[in-house]
Amino acid sequence: MSMLLLNVLLAIAWMALNGRFTPVDMLFGYVLGFVLMWVISRGWSSQGYFKQIPRAIKLSLYFLRDLIKANLRLASIILSPRMNLRPAVIAFPLDLKSEAGIILLANLISLTPGTLSLDISTDWKILYIHSVWLEDAEKFKQGIKQGYERLVRELVET
Repeated sequence: MSMLLLNVLLAIAWMALNGRFTPVDMLFGYVLGFVLMWVISRGWSSQGYFKQIPRAIKLSLYFLRDLIKANLRLASIILSPRMNLRPAVIAFPLDLKSEAGIILLANLISLTPGTLSLDISTDWKILYIHSVWLEDAEKFKQGIKQGYERLVRELVET
């Protein structure tokens, strides 16, 4: 049985014991089950699961922060008297090797307002990104490289 499935089953058992099936109880049961499984399995070889969940949370929080910043920036652009748009298409070189990682990165970029993943080269080494407002292409690439791509690589390829 996978560790994720066991953790979800422990969370459902927690909700059943409490008699409340709310998202808060599910989250609390999941965290409680995660901690319980971590304590019990400290000597086992299934440590990958216990590293992946914090990485997924870190990526989710980074995305949420970036989502809020992008929404505020796009709102200020739209509400300004002169829409100072600087659209551009950027060829972003990928360091990711797995298709799942590249697809996750492309989707995270597309979900962020003001950016859109357009295409991936046939050799899966270049991601073409459209941005509605671009000041410096190298700074934009470095932001993605040190932010999303690094976090996706930690999550998917390790």
